[in-house]
Amino acid sequence: MDIFKNWTDDHTKKFRKDIITVKHRLSETGLFTDEALARLLNKHPSQKLDVCTMGKGTELFPNKFRTGDFRDSDGKTLIEAAKAGKIWINVREAMNVHPEYKAVLDQMYGAISDITGEPTFNARGGILISSPAARVPYHCDQTETILWHVRGKKRMYLYPPTEEYLPDEAYHRIITNDREDDIPYSEDMDKGAKAFDLSEDEMISWRLNAPHRVDNQSYCVSVTTEYSTKESAFKNSVMFTNAVLRQKFGVDSRWADASMPEKYVKSIAGRVLRKIGAYDNPDSDDMVTFKVDKNAPGFIVDVEPYQRAF
Repeated sequence: MDIFKNWTDDHTKKFRKDIITVKHRLSETGLFTDEALARLLNKHPSQKLDVCTMGKGTELFPNKFRTGDFRDSDGKTLIEAAKAGKIWINVREAMNVHPEYKAVLDQMYGAISDITGEPTFNARGGILISSPAARVPYHCDQTETILWHVRGKKRMYLYPPTEEYLPDEAYHRIITNDREDDIPYSEDMDKGAKAFDLSEDEMISWRLNAPHRVDNQSYCVSVTTEYSTKESAFKNSVMFTNAVLRQKFGVDSRWADASMPEKYVKSIAGRVLRKIGAYDNPDSDDMVTFKVDKNAPGFIVDVEPYQRAF
């Protein structure tokens, strides 16, 4: 099966350098129907499954995700919850863990490699299943990321990966905390955004670290894939060094102000500093604040917070 329907030479020129949208054929695999997804949820490891809802958050971090306990619900119930409530499900690494999905992931990135001439990527892929009311907060990814939308309609807002939209200090928090990728957001930042209405079987790719947020317009199913490149690994090592310098010595080293020789030195230092655990990362427990209950309005029952251990 040819993964792409309309990839052109222009897409190849812009890949990883600009925003591109391309039509694909993932829905034709049969792996993303409700029935197939329910079976997937039933067998997927619980430690790689996140079921969340949107909280009130704060002025700078609206729609902050809350963690839910889904262990009393089977896959069919979770699909029903996503259709009826305010639920966002991330089936992390589903495209890697299960052979039938891994075969498709290999096709996806094999096609990109064949078209662009770039080496085959060591990609990871998750599946997002989300409610019509789902809102993904303003955030950025520390690796190259592609969204392969499969079902439903959603609007994606992409912002420039510049200091105005992605402050260095915010990025330091992302690369030093596995559970943090949100960035401070205000509505006036939307003046610099580009909005894309994604329909079924449409892929969107953007520049490394470009901040983005997503508003669903219907029940949605998407695949999100990420992979490291020399560019992303280099930048993350430099930024890790800068994060350590900020924390330990109060030094405000900016990515944009550094010379290339300085960045090379910091990239080497960053790998060493990360390996020895030089950054003091305060404990950040993943606290459960609701349970999925098919008998409750919106399938959500609030609970007294407790630490996730599943």
